[in-house]
Amino acid sequence: MNVRTALVLLALALATIFALVCVLLSRGRAPGACPQQPPAQEDPDGGQSLVFADLTPAELAQVVRYLQGHLGLRLVDAARAKPSDNCIASVELQVPAKAEVLRFLDGAGARPRREALAVLYFGEQADPNVTEYVVGPLPTPAYHRDVTVRRYGGKVPYHRRPVTGKEYVDINALIRRELQKAPRFLAACCESDGTDLTPLTTAPRGFKSGDRATWFVLFHSVAGSGYYLSPVGLEVLVDHGDLDVSLWQLRRVFYNGQYFANMADLEEEFMANLLEVVKIQKPRAESVLGSMRPRHQPGSLGPLHYEPEGPRYSIMGNRVTFQGWSITFGMSPSSGPRFFDIRYRGERIVYELSLQEALALYGSNCPGGMSTRYLDGSFGIGRFAYELVRGLDCPYTATYVDRHYLVESDTPKTNQNSLCIFEHDAALPLRRHFSDSQSLYYGGLRKTTLVIRAISTLINYDYIWDFMFHSSGAVEVRVHATGYISTSFLHGQGTDYGSRVGPHTLGTMHLHHMHYKVDLDVDGQLNTLETQDMGYKLVKEPWSMQNTIERLYLRRKRLEREDEAAFLLNAPMPRYLSFASPNSNKWGHPRSYRIQINSFAGEHLPTSSPMERAISWGRYQLAVTRRKEEEPTSTSIYNQNDPWTPTVAFADFINNETITNEDLVAWISVGFLHVPHAEDIPNTVTVGNGVGFFLRPYNYFDEDPSVDSPDSVYFSSEQDPGTCGANPLACPPPACAPHLPPFRYGGFLNLSLALPPGAL
Repeated sequence: MNVRTALVLLALALATIFALVCVLLSRGRAPGACPQQPPAQEDPDGGQSLVFADLTPAELAQVVRYLQGHLGLRLVDAARAKPSDNCIASVELQVPAKAEVLRFLDGAGARPRREALAVLYFGEQADPNVTEYVVGPLPTPAYHRDVTVRRYGGKVPYHRRPVTGKEYVDINALIRRELQKAPRFLAACCESDGTDLTPLTTAPRGFKSGDRATWFVLFHSVAGSGYYLSPVGLEVLVDHGDLDVSLWQLRRVFYNGQYFANMADLEEEFMANLLEVVKIQKPRAESVLGSMRPRHQPGSLGPLHYEPEGPRYSIMGNRVTFQGWSITFGMSPSSGPRFFDIRYRGERIVYELSLQEALALYGSNCPGGMSTRYLDGSFGIGRFAYELVRGLDCPYTATYVDRHYLVESDTPKTNQNSLCIFEHDAALPLRRHFSDSQSLYYGGLRKTTLVIRAISTLINYDYIWDFMFHSSGAVEVRVHATGYISTSFLHGQGTDYGSRVGPHTLGTMHLHHMHYKVDLDVDGQLNTLETQDMGYKLVKEPWSMQNTIERLYLRRKRLEREDEAAFLLNAPMPRYLSFASPNSNKWGHPRSYRIQINSFAGEHLPTSSPMERAISWGRYQLAVTRRKEEEPTSTSIYNQNDPWTPTVAFADFINNETITNEDLVAWISVGFLHVPHAEDIPNTVTVGNGVGFFLRPYNYFDEDPSVDSPDSVYFSSEQDPGTCGANPLACPPPACAPHLPPFRYGGFLNLSLALPPGAL
């Protein structure tokens, strides 16, 4: 071996040793911090999206001050107002008219005036009523106008108003007083003196217009756990319709399958040994049914979602942009999440996408359960969207946004961190192909999606509202139900209405139905509804005419009128249904967006029911109508307490008008039947309990728009897939530690500012 060779070998050995030393020294060393790109940037649209922005706390306060000084009436803070008082029930954004907004967004029109919609309860009038005012212009109000008659055709009767927190407090006081009239019975049945029983509201509140009598179901109060699983068998009917709280009464009492005139009557029957009593022990914290406390110590950590180069979306006020998408977001205190001016690649696809209502309809052999039809918009889907738990409700590194509202108070409230935005890697290819013939290659694209999420806690249930925006140009809307099931006391033939899930607990069957408004503007405002489906036709094969073949063919149809486009729930519907533009793509097909529904809804309330018209939107899995400014929502917060004379009846929207080349709205219902089972304890899981729909481009583009994604991957057999130039997957970014802000949670503080729906 010559000297040169020895020196070369020595140099190689030293280099190898140095590399090994570097590796060993780097072991255990924390990686550097991931770069951060703050999601907030200057808005390139010049603040146009602010035309849809929810009112700020300062604006809400300004409206309250204006109303207090300009109505000439004594206004009591709704947090302490009696039914006989006047009060401001709520204030929120008055969304401007679409034509006015589009002139501003797309032309040279002026910015629409910023206005508020205020709902007032007038109990201190000769004819008590609910009145709605538009107040403006903001931020310095100078006028108000009564829009109640224009919106609803007349004044809103006072009995239709939603029940306030103060009204529930007064009902609770009445129930507590009445319970004291049966002390021996309560001690024997429930180990209770009445003060540790929690009443839960039902709804609606009677059987005819003008009624305001509510069944309240009593449960053992259980600290640190859901009381919904611990019914004691006692239910009371409270008449709270009078403006004078002192005149409210207990009208009926139910216990273990029997009805009584009042609590004193029940006590008398008990003392005479004429009552069958089921003795229920007071739940113990360590063994209570439905406890969510962990049963084991934490294990190893699961996967962590993070962005190695910072978030790829940008948030500017109420607008978020992501890989060609532009979405304006907001939250209605009553109906929940809503989105406006949804654009992809600069073109508006959807003018408005908004949740309208969530219905939960129950069955039971107890009076409270059998009469319950919750319309959650009346309670406040957006109002009760509380703070999200970082790392569980949403990814730890998601962006969290505060929402503000003014309901049942003169002071604005904030649900901090109650909406989250994040990019989600579905761990699934959006598209891919491995070619094993002719030429050998692989091509694909990861499925990453922008997700905007809120979660509403409405009494016992938690609804997870997801709105997702895909790189294929599709919009996905999905809702999952979780939380506690509602229950009744198990007696008699209770299992005809659900399943036994505890010693005395019946998990009651129920329907979940949700309704959405989708104002699609596909390549312009004027669209037509087109359907496609399949058929078979028996024909002779053309090459010899000796045999027959069942040839598959397309059935195409253009729907001309609203009645044709109203598809009843659970009835057959064309598999392809699209909003079509009069313009064509490169291949001569109308530029369209397809509506694809994923739902397994239960049966709708029979149309013979006197309250069905209040939820007549539930008749249809899909109904397409001409858009009208006077038909902004499919329901009303007033429908809950007077479903027999609904303030808004969606069925009236469908009057067989033409829908060809018109500005159209799709009204979509999704839902499922839930028959509770043992695995719903402690909580219903989201697995299998999700429904929703897609808005998918259908010949809108000339090809799949995701081909332009910078995340695309392609390599052939002639390339080295291990090199960065051929395959970006071969060169992941250097390992880095994501920026994880300290875990904080203020949801319980938010809760202290407003009574939960139906809570006493």
